[in-house]
Amino acid sequence: MNYRVKETFQTEDREMRAVYCETLRQMAREDSRVCVLDADLIGSSGMKPFFQEFPERSVNCGIQESNMIGMAAGLSAAGMVPFAHSFAPFATRRVMDQIFISCAYGKQNVRVVGSDPGVTAAYNGGTHMPFEDMGCLMAIPHITLLEPSDSVQLAQVCRLLQDAYGVFYVRMLRKNAVGIYEEGSSFELGKIPVLQDGADVCIVASGIMVAEALKAARLLAEQGVSAAVLDCFTWKPLDGETLESYARKCGAVVSAENHNVEGGLGSAVAGCLARRFPVPMELVGVQDEFGEVGTVDYLQNRFGLTAAAIVSAAQKAVARK
Repeated sequence: MNYRVKETFQTEDREMRAVYCETLRQMAREDSRVCVLDADLIGSSGMKPFFQEFPERSVNCGIQESNMIGMAAGLSAAGMVPFAHSFAPFATRRVMDQIFISCAYGKQNVRVVGSDPGVTAAYNGGTHMPFEDMGCLMAIPHITLLEPSDSVQLAQVCRLLQDAYGVFYVRMLRKNAVGIYEEGSSFELGKIPVLQDGADVCIVASGIMVAEALKAARLLAEQGVSAAVLDCFTWKPLDGETLESYARKCGAVVSAENHNVEGGLGSAVAGCLARRFPVPMELVGVQDEFGEVGTVDYLQNRFGLTAAAIVSAAQKAVARK
């Protein structure tokens, strides 16, 4: 990995979906195997330019998500590299059997992309608010689960998947992320970037919670607490070596996720450390609830997905050492 963290963190100018589309267009120009499937969400996913440029490698499957994943498996079997998108609940729990049997059990080469994770579904409400998407897929053998934090990381993840083989799920914010990384940064699947070193507590975050974790680390520093911040953009396979190293160094861990803590990142980190090096740990995330309608800011406060919640959890974890 060769990444550089920005000195200041601001909302990016470009939407994640625009970066996703442009990256896939570049990949498709270089590689005739790259193709795209969508479940009647071409506008929502920002993929119209791809469909226009590569009509022979684009399929609007309609509102038939299970059929879409079956088609992706078939395209893989024919030697293509398919990227199949829908809103995250429909790209995961609705098509669980097709991902499990047609893709993973069938040893196919498929990328499933689920957009608007967790509270970023906002006004689409509880039916479209995936607090469980990663948890649904976690038990599938050999699957890779990814949640890029910003557009730089998203573009790099797409590039890494071009020549990888297997079943991959990418949890993607559609709109503007907070920029974390400088342009030119590179990453390795299954390895955790360390954004900030620390000695008292380690905050393991992903997605929109990375920016909150960095805010929390600054607030904790004002209290004399040294917090490390790790961007766990690969949920599975988990980088146990880095997690163990920071558990040993800090002696306390906080996970922060835009997802249900049941079966989510916190559960995965806790399970990993229970086997390698148990330490006091607190889990920040959705506490086993359904979603609801609201703005992202409202929902982050409603479900405790904030820097303040991370600070409180860090204080509890440190006190338990």
